[in-house]
Amino acid sequence: MADDFLIIGRIVAPHGIRGEVKVRLTNEDDRPLLQNLETVYVDEADPRPLNIVRVRFHQRHALVQFDQVTTRSEAEQLRGLYVLIPKAWAPPLDEDEYYVHQLLGLRVVTVDGEELGRIADVIFTGANDVYVVRDGPHGEVLIPAIGDVVRAVDLEAGEMRVVLIDGLI
Repeated sequence: MADDFLIIGRIVAPHGIRGEVKVRLTNEDDRPLLQNLETVYVDEADPRPLNIVRVRFHQRHALVQFDQVTTRSEAEQLRGLYVLIPKAWAPPLDEDEYYVHQLLGLRVVTVDGEELGRIADVIFTGANDVYVVRDGPHGEVLIPAIGDVVRAVDLEAGEMRVVLIDGLI
């Protein structure tokens, strides 16, 4: 992903037949931000702008209509893509809050020093995020983003320290 962008959500499915998409936001607090944007970018590998026609909310998702997407099949092609904004548009974060791009690639290590792999993806469940850790000795490990498990994030060291609870491995 281009270093100039932040992930604010992920397109999870088309909605309806007129090209609207269902977006799972990375942070529920981003609802006002999304409502006030005229443009977002999609595709972290090669961000391209899409103009927002309308944003509304249904349950835990944003339903977004883009000017350039008018059919369900066009919306289907966007499934799985991240929704991005330029970093300059992002509101400041509180202490112990991180943007997804800051977490991707972090090495995940237990407080006892056992390396579990690197964060490859983040799943936004609504209740709490889940970090998908891959390339470690245990294969894919799902780490819930809760205080009982995630003990420290050190962006400068490129590391997340965790406590394993029963059932994680």
